[in-house]
Amino acid sequence: MENNQDSNINILAVIKKYLLEIFDISSDTDKEATIEDVKNGIYVKGQTAWVLIFSILIASAGLNTSSTAVVIGAMLISPLMGPILGMGLSLGINDIDFLRKALKNFGVMVILSLLTSFLFFSIPMFQDETPELVARTFPDVRDVIIALSGGLALIVALSRRNKSLNTIAGVAIATALMPPLCTAGYGLATGKWNFFGGALFLFSINTVFIASATFVVVRFLKFPYEAYANSQRRKRISQIITIFAIAILIPSVYMFYNLYKKSDFNQKVANLIESVKTEQGILILDVNTDYSAKKIEFAVIGKSLSNEDIAQFKEEMKQMGYENCDFKVLQNAGNIETINKINEIESSFLSNQQLLVKKDAILLEKDREIFDLKNQLIVKKEETFPFNEIANEIKSLQNEITEVAFANSITTNFTTTDTIPVFHIKFNKNVKSKEKLESTKSLQNWLRTKMKNEKITVEEND
Repeated sequence: MENNQDSNINILAVIKKYLLEIFDISSDTDKEATIEDVKNGIYVKGQTAWVLIFSILIASAGLNTSSTAVVIGAMLISPLMGPILGMGLSLGINDIDFLRKALKNFGVMVILSLLTSFLFFSIPMFQDETPELVARTFPDVRDVIIALSGGLALIVALSRRNKSLNTIAGVAIATALMPPLCTAGYGLATGKWNFFGGALFLFSINTVFIASATFVVVRFLKFPYEAYANSQRRKRISQIITIFAIAILIPSVYMFYNLYKKSDFNQKVANLIESVKTEQGILILDVNTDYSAKKIEFAVIGKSLSNEDIAQFKEEMKQMGYENCDFKVLQNAGNIETINKINEIESSFLSNQQLLVKKDAILLEKDREIFDLKNQLIVKKEETFPFNEIANEIKSLQNEITEVAFANSITTNFTTTDTIPVFHIKFNKNVKSKEKLESTKSLQNWLRTKMKNEKITVEEND
């Protein structure tokens, strides 16, 4: 028994030793050289400034032409990573002077990058909204994972005695610091603030998580703290650095959580929409989600969705952890079933025409049925106006509307007289004038398309 126990202990010791040899990064670390390399790489002066400008121009041109290869080339030559690593390292070694220099050079690089891309995209011929630009405006949780993993890989590679240039180049491509800054410059130049805000948020994510990863690895490898002659000064600087590190790490965790919840919300909405398509055979288009407002909008073609269906969707989202979701469904209030029935009968008639030639009675019956159904549809469309259905649908589209009225207005210019269908709508008092104008115009366009009548007008009553 004791021999077996000793044998098991030896096996575990061998496995432990083997795993340490694989994953240990401390034995091949050159701390002094790493600190020196990072400190030398933070400065923006001379050649570094011009390399930054040229790389921004290359990246901007690549984004404008949607050329991935050109954007990758710009990322390889960009010096943006230096000050970010410097911020993380300075926090890890308690070097307040180095932190100031890193922050200063980082600010210069960001301003220079934004200014260069702003000037490039100020030229009208370069202001097209390309897929590469749009892709840099909607960060999600995967961008956090990429930035954190890239930052960890980069500082680990830099800390080796024999540095891996392939790793450093790969991290520069993966973390993609350049394209978001160029996209932010595009947003400034064109006045598209959603591009500016989304791209700057993505750049902030990359910056924060690369710096955080550097800080974590530096402390894990136990890099030496900066020496200070005055113990009181050392203590004060240590406190300042700690506060600054916490100020970075806490927003990092918060950003990660928010992006995770947004990605999870979008995924669950996508799964719900897919299940509706599969189970009910409905064509759903133009799905838009807003995580902050818990709003889901989509258009339906085919079988109409009832209020019970929408209530069921809300319950399913609640069970998945998202309560009080607001569903806005754009669908036809007309009798789609009647149209489908007509199409079915006409198809049957055409496919069996030869067989029905000898059956006059059946043929006449089919003709009469088609004629009656078409007349019903024409009467329903031209004479019987489904006011309640359309009013309810307007309410589902614009919940702020409190009253809907309809009338045919007879107008004349003393040469011709015409009848104009007019919808009168009334909004909540809290709705702003600009929002009323936009909603009124949107409803008018929708009603004209729905009812196939370009004369329809929508007017807002106070």
